Amino acid sequence: MAATPVVVNQVAATQIAHDTEVHQSSNGVRFATFGETGLAAPDLDRILEAVPSAIVAALQANTYYFVPAALREDATKNPVMVATAWSDELSDTAICHRNVELDSGRHGVFISTRLLNDRFALSFEFFINVAHAFVDKAGVPASFADLVWKQALDNLRGETSLDAWESRNLAFGRAPNSQPEEPAPRRTRAFAHSARSINAAAEPAIIDEKERGHYIEAAFTDAIAIYLLSLAMDFNYSDLRERDYPLIAPIALAARLRHIAELFPPNPNYEFAIKYRRRA
Repeated sequence: MAATPVVVNQVAATQIAHDTEVHQSSNGVRFATFGETGLAAPDLDRILEAVPSAIVAALQANTYYFVPAALREDATKNPVMVATAWSDELSDTAICHRNVELDSGRHGVFISTRLLNDRFALSFEFFINVAHAFVDKAGVPASFADLVWKQALDNLRGETSLDAWESRNLAFGRAPNSQPEEPAPRRTRAFAHSARSINAAAEPAIIDEKERGHYIEAAFTDAIAIYLLSLAMDFNYSDLRERDYPLIAPIALAARLRHIAELFPPNPNYEFAIKYRRRA
């Protein structure tokens, strides 16, 4: 006898935003929970309160709704729908998050806690949304843009996301899915100046400035998200690896994260630290 399928109620995201009480974390993030999220309050607080106050200031129009599952766009249903609970049948229709424009210029981000059913994935999904919202509002500091572009000119291997990798390739006139560049040969300090000259000479005569801007913005967004993740929990460099692009070299990533930490120091009770493990 076939098992009876589980029926999960679905509610319009706008209805949830209307009916659900919105709270504010101690650092000022506006948030709400709805349905069977499976998310313990202390874990959620730890994630929310990791966002430095200087970043939160740019998020005042945003409310983050933690729900069991936000559902993919459906041509037969105009409003964004949210499931009140999780079932295996939702695995093909749920999506990591959905953005919804609410009334009075407010913006709702509905994050699927049960689809992202481990703390690392859920935290990173929240932080990448926070980072995008911040960058859209505040832009990229010139100091970070200079750091990232110098790394690119130095032919540094890898990047922090597929978007950053593809935009970086396009900025240099390469195909978006080009293979990693060969790292510059190691040289002594006496040859440091000539090595920089060689790299600069190899730079194409024309840079696609639009793609360069996309690349720097993507790299800044990624760096903020990874930095916030490092405040909320401990993780290994290898946990960031994905198959579609080469991950940036650890020392270069550390330089970006240290720069972000200088721009946005951690809140009280949070600590930023990078620890290196020696090879056995």
